[in-house]
Amino acid sequence: MAEGKRQDPLYLEDLHIGQRFTSTTHLVDAGQIKACAGQFDPQPFHLDETATKGTLFAGLAASGWHIAAITMKLLVGGGAPLAGSIIGAGAEVAWPRLTRPGDILQVESKVAEIVPSRSLGSRHDHSAQRDTQSAR
Repeated sequence: MAEGKRQDPLYLEDLHIGQRFTSTTHLVDAGQIKACAGQFDPQPFHLDETATKGTLFAGLAASGWHIAAITMKLLVGGGAPLAGSIIGAGAEVAWPRLTRPGDILQVESKVAEIVPSRSLGSRHDHSAQRDTQSAR
């Protein structure tokens, strides 16, 4: 999807396996990292650059929960424009790389499967693989 342009909502019949969606971008800065950590994940390596010396972090690193929240923002604001706005009903989460001040994040999603809902006959679920990447 082109940055800043919102597509019409997509319904189940509009989706197909392998379909890809790309979000807009988000620049992460030290102020955001520290503010989020101060409220929700107050560990030293998210709050203070000097506290990271001699640790595996070796510099200020964003909380994984901060990155998860940015990922959701990017999905809702410009990822897959799903009708009904149900994004993220379930997910596996991993943080394979540190996110640092100056990183620019973008989410790429790919429809992995589409299955009928067990509980609501008129609804269907889809599974997507999502990767939040840094252009560092």
